[in-house]
Amino acid sequence: MSARPLPLSRAAFAHFQTITTRWMDNDVYGHVNNVQYYSFFDTVVNGYLIANGALDPERGAVIGLVVETHCNYFEPLRFPQIVEAGLRVAHLGTSSVRYEIGLFESDADAAAAQGHFVYVYVDRATRRPVLLPELLRTALAPLTA
Repeated sequence: MSARPLPLSRAAFAHFQTITTRWMDNDVYGHVNNVQYYSFFDTVVNGYLIANGALDPERGAVIGLVVETHCNYFEPLRFPQIVEAGLRVAHLGTSSVRYEIGLFESDADAAAAQGHFVYVYVDRATRRPVLLPELLRTALAPLTA
């Protein structure tokens, strides 16, 4: 088994999006349930892509499908709390992208949680992998680690 990773600092991420936790995010243990962290990951990735014109979730010919996920938890997040989600691109392939995300309490320098999503970009109709569109590559360039 590999060693547990250490939390990354804010400086490791190129883009941030603020996310407000909701009452329903907490579980019976008094902290944000682990499944919500993946929702936060999705929010920062797809929010960035939509804001930068690289994703049209309703009509785009190319869509991203998640084929791999991972998350390490270091500190609990809770409701009510402001979470700052950091985003970077760790790998840009021919048809896939590895997005890395760090979730930070608003005043913390070290990530409370961090993980990744690997997306494979496919033709919406056939669901077969396609080359990453140039618009997507251009939007991701500032995030490349």
